Amino acid sequence: MSRQKNWQLQPDMIVKLRRKNSRYPDLAPGQNYVVIGIEADDLRILNDNGRPYLYPVRLFEIVDAREPQDCVTEFGDEEECYAYPHPLNNTGFFEDFFDDQKYAVATFWRVVNKICL
Repeated sequence: MSRQKNWQLQPDMIVKLRRKNSRYPDLAPGQNYVVIGIEADDLRILNDNGRPYLYPVRLFEIVDAREPQDCVTEFGDEEECYAYPHPLNNTGFFEDFFDDQKYAVATFWRVVNKICL
């Protein structure tokens, strides 16, 4: 990663699905979603099944463009954005989460409960 900056921001980025898309049945049109993180310019949100998946930004209208709270933002060699709250910003974190590693699961829900309340 070429650049890094630390942010301490208030409310989080909010997006809304533009329209129903059969490729993404786990998202509802018009529904607001809190962005948990940004990875290679895709948005990580909790879908309607409660899973933190990555989705293309083009699917959403941005309601509030603020970056997630307490996030570390980095830019790759092609200026793609990576931004996660500090506890979720470790390499392999989401692989551990999806492998049901207890520490990753507990950390994820602690952070999400903090930013979504």
